[in-house]
Amino acid sequence: MLKKTEQTYSLKKTDKATLKQWYTLMTVGRLIDLRAPNYLKQAIGWSYHAPYAGHDAIQLAIGQVFTLNEDHLFPYYRDMLTALSAGCTAEELILNGISKATDLASGGRHMSNHFAKPEWNIHNVSSCTGNHTLHAVGVARAMKKYNHKGVAISSQGESSVSEGYCYEAINGASREKLPVVFVFQDNGYGISVPKEVQCANEFVADNFTGLKNLRIIHCDGKDVFDSMNAMKAARQHALENSEPVIVHAECVRMGSHSNSDKHELYRDEKERAEAIAKDPYAAFRKLLIKEKIFTDKELTEIDDESKKTVLEAHSAAMKAPNPDPASIYDFVLPPAHTCEKFPEGTHEHNGEPVKFIDALNGTLKEEFRANPDTFIWGQDMANKDKGGIFNVSKGMQQEFGEERVFNAPIAEDYIMGTANGFSRFDKKIRVVVEGAEFADYFWPAMEQFVESTHDYWRSNGAFAPNVLVRLASGGYIGGGLYHSQNVEASLAPLPGVRIVTPSFADDAAGLIRTAMRSEGMTLFLEPKALYNAKQAMTPIPEDFEVPFGKCRVRREGSDITILTYGNTTHHCLEAAERIANEEGKSVEVVDLRSLSPLDEEGIIKSVSKTNRCLVVHEDKVFAGFGGELVALINEKCFESLDAPVKRVGSEFTPVGFNRILEKAILPNTDKVVAALKEILAY
Repeated sequence: MLKKTEQTYSLKKTDKATLKQWYTLMTVGRLIDLRAPNYLKQAIGWSYHAPYAGHDAIQLAIGQVFTLNEDHLFPYYRDMLTALSAGCTAEELILNGISKATDLASGGRHMSNHFAKPEWNIHNVSSCTGNHTLHAVGVARAMKKYNHKGVAISSQGESSVSEGYCYEAINGASREKLPVVFVFQDNGYGISVPKEVQCANEFVADNFTGLKNLRIIHCDGKDVFDSMNAMKAARQHALENSEPVIVHAECVRMGSHSNSDKHELYRDEKERAEAIAKDPYAAFRKLLIKEKIFTDKELTEIDDESKKTVLEAHSAAMKAPNPDPASIYDFVLPPAHTCEKFPEGTHEHNGEPVKFIDALNGTLKEEFRANPDTFIWGQDMANKDKGGIFNVSKGMQQEFGEERVFNAPIAEDYIMGTANGFSRFDKKIRVVVEGAEFADYFWPAMEQFVESTHDYWRSNGAFAPNVLVRLASGGYIGGGLYHSQNVEASLAPLPGVRIVTPSFADDAAGLIRTAMRSEGMTLFLEPKALYNAKQAMTPIPEDFEVPFGKCRVRREGSDITILTYGNTTHHCLEAAERIANEEGKSVEVVDLRSLSPLDEEGIIKSVSKTNRCLVVHEDKVFAGFGGELVALINEKCFESLDAPVKRVGSEFTPVGFNRILEKAILPNTDKVVAALKEILAY
């Protein structure tokens, strides 16, 4: 850890033109910062504004050190001057603040005060505080992999470092030796909570002193030259040593946390006055005059010119169009791969049956051979002959190397968040992750998963994480708590992700191939009980693909439709055979395969033909995915129904470890048969 930096910048070493540029940026930024609350008062916009006054010096420095076409910048919601200093214009800041359609950050879709310029790699980040640290690490990993000259810069407040994913990010960056600069802008408060509640150390950066391969630089974030020296040294160190750096900048918050906060409720008049007395902008102006670099008249002329700049930016922004309400459906999901050879995701191939697990393993390898910009990581992914907890990725590291196939720490947020960041480096990249060893263990990654699902929409189509998330799902293996649950009903409501779950080897191969060739994020749920199950084995044609949103009729029928997916598809096929033998009735078994998007047309076609329907899935009945299917049928097929729609599912989850308990909880063939008979009796 080094606290001192080379004094590259000082008043005497910095030319007048540069000082003028800095002062102008600080003036324009402060004018907008002060003006922002008025937009809300006038009902024009800027409903959220976190004033940066008191952070001026460090934010100026972050933006000045940011190097276009080399670096990636992840500013947080207080980084107005950072964005301006890095290259955003005054008009672009105001367009964001008043949520116009031409706002570069999101087209008016994101909260105000979330500044971005995607074409410059100034990234759109979420309001979930500090979560972009993981994205910065992911980008830095890609920079290192592709030998790109540049660094990732992540900026945040000191209190957001309390979040667990921030620790995961910094720990991971130090372990992998990645070129990331983490800037902590320490103003002493997390909204109204003082930092002593956040951290035992006076400086949160000191929490990380034990990490190897990490440099920590402390600076005065209120002093322009100290901040510039710190940021320059940080970028240079990260670039030259391929190591992360923390810049801990002491700032002061002159106002409230935001326009929804009143600091008068928790800061007395004396403290507020002391904060204003430390104003970095006022101090810089006084210094320039005192040292006779500029006269008061010269700076006043810059002030007047800056006011003119802001007024012109305001006038232009006010004339900009508002977002079209109809555009809310744009950029929900990026384009999926078009399956030209197998448009319906079906085939008549008669070859040697393949195991479900071998179908996944073989297809992963085929796609890795086809696209050298494909990567996979997760827990237990690659250790000698082991390839994943169930050996789905067996042999991949041996063939494709440690740079493309590698283990991740036991940190699900880190696995998911760095995948998001890694894919930001280039659209051609495809990332596959085993998001957790079991689907049940994926919950720690939910913050990053949710973040990724709305990236494409929130950025107005500028960025989509091209990530395939593989999860071993479901029961029937006696796995017990945290080893047998289903997660699809919890995740299906999120609009920006495709969710698929195959029942047979051919669909497993076809769906994973389509997912890896598509843009955007796919959640691939693998019923682990089927990995080596004989009943899931099928022949698979070469280069087989299955399009999203296409169900598959696995058994034709005329008297009743079963809608199912995953493990229970096989129980339904067995039940259909029993009903044919015992009742002489014809049961149509529809394997959904794709839960989101859902093949509404295929479902309606089948139910309209049979006029009866049973929904069967492994997950719990209450609030399970089947409830959505029943609602769809009642809305679209109600008049043609000859009987109520019933559901068969788990009694509740989690599934018991004891096989007797598991059998009592999970759906089985007998339960499906009983439900079919009840509906057919109407």
